[in-house]
Amino acid sequence: MALLKDRLKNGEQVFGPFVNLCHPAVLEIAGLAGFDFAIIDTEHGELSSDRAVDMVRAAKLSGVSPVVRVYGNQPELIAKALDIGAEGVQVPQIGSKAEALAAVKAAKFSPEGARGCNRYVRAAGYSALDKFAYFGNANKETAVILQVEGKEGIEHLPEILTVEGIDVLFIGPYDLSASLGIPGQVDHPALIEEMKKNMELASKAGIAIGFFVDDVESAVKWKKWGIQYISFAADVGLLYQAFSQTVKTFKEG
Repeated sequence: MALLKDRLKNGEQVFGPFVNLCHPAVLEIAGLAGFDFAIIDTEHGELSSDRAVDMVRAAKLSGVSPVVRVYGNQPELIAKALDIGAEGVQVPQIGSKAEALAAVKAAKFSPEGARGCNRYVRAAGYSALDKFAYFGNANKETAVILQVEGKEGIEHLPEILTVEGIDVLFIGPYDLSASLGIPGQVDHPALIEEMKKNMELASKAGIAIGFFVDDVESAVKWKKWGIQYISFAADVGLLYQAFSQTVKTFKEG
């Protein structure tokens, strides 16, 4: 299975859901369904790091790239997500260049960052991997995904894009709509135009743009417009939709 970071570097477009449920089977099903990645959500979901490690294992076994969204831009959270073997870490609440620099620093080993060196972790095969190769390869193989949030983050986007080591800049559609004075209007022409400008800026910096969508029709639309990292709904929402549609069909039948 190709690494998420390599696929992004090659210009591929990838598609995956948020996962909130605390069960590895969800990741197995996501892989069997053909998703490219899944975001194991420790920010808003019910998951803790001790449960997330089993989710990462299941993802790798089923062929879906595991990304862990941490609940804050804190070095210990970022390191923990990567130590358990996540292919990528998604860091929320990035509003400035300084915050972006801090997140990248926490995700990278020296000399590119300040991540604590420990090879007795799952990501290093519990010390089975060569210690010299592990630290260097981790820097090359880990995808750093930063969520630009709030009006401040949107305003500082050009400065954030100058930070080295970012693989994906994830822009929330609702934050962007609010910053443009059209809150909630995620299909507004002004938002689409702004996203295209951001994609052009990011492309020049060698950084992929990520975007969240609620439905697959929107996912296809943004795919056609060139978004590389497309985050799709969440497991709980998808399960609810399937259940409710089934119940509705039964009751009306």
